Amino acid sequence: MAYYLFTGNYSREAIQGLIDHPQDREAAARKLIEAAGGKLHSLFIALGPTDVYALIELPDDVDMVATSMVVGAAGSITNGQAIKLLTMSDFSAAMQKAGSVAATYAAPQD
Repeated sequence: MAYYLFTGNYSREAIQGLIDHPQDREAAARKLIEAAGGKLHSLFIALGPTDVYALIELPDDVDMVATSMVVGAAGSITNGQAIKLLTMSDFSAAMQKAGSVAATYAAPQD
């Protein structure tokens, strides 16, 4: 399973819908993510330039793209971005790999 930080902003129409009909958007997000084989760890609404932050676990990048496409097609979230996150275990493996291949790379010469 892979971890992602999804961020986005509610569209004007979505904000009006939330004002007119307050609703549990965490339940809607959870249902979509679980249908894609994943888990919603946290969903936050934030003050600032970005409205929505979600910590999501999904089987792979294809599932994240599919989930993002569904949300984007609905039109309620704009500027959606999915940022892939690495666990410390994954990062440790990357550091070890970097150490084993570093000698093969030559930096540009001045």
